[in-house]
Amino acid sequence: MAGDFRAETFQNEYLPAGTGEVHAIMTVTAGEGTAAVAAPRLFGILCDVSGSMEGGKIVAAKAALGKLVELLPADSSFFIVTGADQANLICPVARADPAAKQRAYAAIHAIRASGGTRISWWLRAALDQFRGAGGGIRQALLLTDGQNDLTDGTALDAALTQCEGVFQCDCRGVGTDWQVDQLRRIAGRLLGTTDIIPSPAQIDTDFRAILAKALSKTVSDVSLRLWTPLGARVKFCKEVSPAIVDLTGRAREIKPQMREYPTGAWAKGESRDFHFCIEVAPGAVGDEVLAGRASLVYSEAGVENKVAEARVLAIWTDDEGKSTKINNVVAHYTGQAELAASIQDGLDARAHGETEKATVLLGKAVKLAHDSGNEATAKLLRRVVEVDDAEKGTVRLKGGVAKEDAMALETRSTKTARIVKSA
Repeated sequence: MAGDFRAETFQNEYLPAGTGEVHAIMTVTAGEGTAAVAAPRLFGILCDVSGSMEGGKIVAAKAALGKLVELLPADSSFFIVTGADQANLICPVARADPAAKQRAYAAIHAIRASGGTRISWWLRAALDQFRGAGGGIRQALLLTDGQNDLTDGTALDAALTQCEGVFQCDCRGVGTDWQVDQLRRIAGRLLGTTDIIPSPAQIDTDFRAILAKALSKTVSDVSLRLWTPLGARVKFCKEVSPAIVDLTGRAREIKPQMREYPTGAWAKGESRDFHFCIEVAPGAVGDEVLAGRASLVYSEAGVENKVAEARVLAIWTDDEGKSTKINNVVAHYTGQAELAASIQDGLDARAHGETEKATVLLGKAVKLAHDSGNEATAKLLRRVVEVDDAEKGTVRLKGGVAKEDAMALETRSTKTARIVKSA
């Protein structure tokens, strides 16, 4: 079934004598065979019903919820949690049959907005539903329009720790009164995405896209397993395409020198790129070692499957022509990480009135986006800066930038452009 994964490694394996830092990009693609037997699917919806949602937002959210329920296939299951100061399970887990959908429509119709925002309660309510559902694809969608209560920080951290590995969660903020870092923190811990829905009228379209993506998944709970030799250290492990997700802190030690990093569920035909940086003991000219061995692992019917293995090498040389050459794929994704950091730091400087610093950083981002062909990010940058010369990164900050444009740039800054690879 899901054994149809393919892996490819891109690196410059040559190192100068006395050094020991190895970089490699691993591309993994799930082939058509991953769709042979689809895993059971449970889709959870967590919708903000705090007082700030009153009016057009709650009307649009209710309409979008109804459409989502309507689109759920009969072989899937779902539940709905509404959240404010506490959580209310208005639809417990049920198969998406006509009777359950009718009950859901009635519960959605009765939704009213009031109260504050304590997201820890919402996540714990969702956790109870996901835990009772067993295996399969477990995906949640969280919609909010405001900032989480500041007193909820510790409880939210605890809830996220409990939810990690149980379900994935995409987060969406409607309007501009929510905080990007709050939702990114939740989505990052739960292997989901974060994005802005600028106006209530766009909620339905966004919800449909999230549902379609969730329903396309066919293999659940896939992990990246990385072995390194004795004395080596994994400096970082990141997913770098389709977006930058730092997995380093998510490592779980299987045994000495072997770690696993969660990657969530996969769909047929899906392709992702991972960047490893491994520190090995420095070698002498002519030495050659296996610096790392990576593979994907997942369980099916209680049996562990290991697929798509890739090797990371280190060869020491005194040939500067070999050791100083940077692999173009590694260079591309290093640049994409630098692009994301430049945007986030530039927007932070702009928000604090540091005009000169913001101009330099956002100008650098424009150049990086231009050089790497990341047109989607370049387009978002042009909403915030006037571009005089993209090749040189010469820009001027725009005045009167719509808050939604700055937030869209911030939330999408980690989305990367892929490179046409050649070994």
